[in-house]
Amino acid sequence: MRASAQTTGALMAISDLHVAYPDNRRIVAGIRPRSDADWLIVAGDVAEIAEDFVWALTTLRERFAKVVWTPGNHELWTPPTDPVQLRGDARYRRLVEICRSLGVLTPEDPYPVWDGPGGPVTVAPLFLLYDYSFRAPGVTREQALAQAYAAGVVCSDEVLLHPDPYPSRQDWCAARLAETERRLAARDPRLPTVLINHFPLVRDPTRVLFHPEFAQWCGTERTAQWHLRFNAAAVVYGHLHIPRTTWHDGVRFEEVSLGYPREHRRRGLPDEVFRQILPAVGTP
Repeated sequence: MRASAQTTGALMAISDLHVAYPDNRRIVAGIRPRSDADWLIVAGDVAEIAEDFVWALTTLRERFAKVVWTPGNHELWTPPTDPVQLRGDARYRRLVEICRSLGVLTPEDPYPVWDGPGGPVTVAPLFLLYDYSFRAPGVTREQALAQAYAAGVVCSDEVLLHPDPYPSRQDWCAARLAETERRLAARDPRLPTVLINHFPLVRDPTRVLFHPEFAQWCGTERTAQWHLRFNAAAVVYGHLHIPRTTWHDGVRFEEVSLGYPREHRRRGLPDEVFRQILPAVGTP
C-alpha cells in the first residue's frame, strides 16, 4: 500500500496507553499531532475492554493522517467484565474488524509505505506473541514458570489470554511467526522497514527488568535477527514500560510505552508522550 507523496509530517509512535486508567485517558484525549501529515503507530496495550479500545483508536484516528495498530497482550485478554467475550484468535480478528471500520491499519492489512521525511520505508505492524524462550540457559519452560510462581511474578496472561483455537500460546506464536515471515519476505526488498511489535524482537531490553522472571512473557528468540534480515531502519515496541532508545547491530530500537500512571508520575512525562521514529533524531 503506497502512501501519497509526502514532503512534511513525521512518523510517530506510542504504546501501552492503558486507557482504563482515568489519568491515561486524559492524556490520550490531549494527544495532538504536530502536523496534519503525521502518522501515529500504536504498538499495543490500548485497553482491555473493547469499548475503551474503540474510544481510544477513534480519538487518535480523527487527529492523525494515518494510524497503524498492532495488538498487545492486554487487548487479547478476555476479562469477565467485558461484554465482548470472544477468546484467542477470534478476539484478535474482532479487533481487526473494529480497526478497519475506523480506518486504522493492522497486521492483517497490506503494509503501508511512509513517503515522508526519512522515507520511503515499509511500515510493518507485526503480531507475534511470545513462546517463553526468554529464560535462563538450561531451564525448561516448566521450570521457568515454576520459578515465576514461586517469586510471585506471573503475567495475568496465564489467566486472561486464551490461545483458542491453538493448544497453547506458544503454538499460536509459532503460527504467527510463520505467517509474518512469509509476508515480510514478500515485501518490496528495495525499501528498508520500520518493524512494529508489542514485544521486543530481541532479548537484550528485558535484561534490565527488576523481575527477570517476567522476561518469558516478553517475546521469542526466533526474532533475534529480524531487524537485520528484514533491513530495519528502526524497530518499535512497548510492553516493558521502560521508554528508551537502544541500538542493536547498528539498528535503532524504540520502546515507546506510556505505561501506568504510577510509572509516568514517578519519572515524569515529556511534553510529547509519543516518540518520533522518522525522520530519525539522534545517533548511536
